[in-house]
Amino acid sequence: MTAAAPSRPYSVLLADDDPGDVLLVEEAFLSRGFGQKLHTVGDGVQALEYLRDPSFPLPDLIILDLNMPRLGGRGTLSAIRSDPALARIPVVILTTSDAPEDVAGSYELHANAYVCKPTDLDDFLATVQSIDDFYLGLVRLPPT
Repeated sequence: MTAAAPSRPYSVLLADDDPGDVLLVEEAFLSRGFGQKLHTVGDGVQALEYLRDPSFPLPDLIILDLNMPRLGGRGTLSAIRSDPALARIPVVILTTSDAPEDVAGSYELHANAYVCKPTDLDDFLATVQSIDDFYLGLVRLPPT
C-alpha cells in the first residue's frame, strides 16, 4: 500500500535518547518526501521545553520513547495530557519494552498508540513509515 501525500507539510516531535533509533526514524520519515519536519530531542524535559516554547509551532504528532533520562516517556505523556494547549496532539509510544505494565500504563495516560521497536532494520523502517501513513496520511487530526 502506498501512502497518499498529506495535503500540507507536517511536523513531528521525536523524543528518544538512542542516537541509532533517532537516525532510523529520521531516515524513515525523510525518505517519504512528503515535506515532513522532524524535530528530535533526547529526553522528556527537552520535549516539554520545545512544546512550550512559543517560537516553535506545535507538532502534528509526538513520538515518545518510554525509557529516557531526566524525564521518561510516562512523565512526558502525563505532562502533555494535563496541558490543555498540548492535550490534543496525538502521541505514539515507540519503545523497546513490551512489558504489559508499560503498555497498560501508557494507555492509562491516554497514549494514542503503543508500538514496540522492531529489532530488524527493515521492520523498524516499515513500522515508522506505518505510523507516518496512519497518523499523517490517513486520519484527520484536530488543528494545532
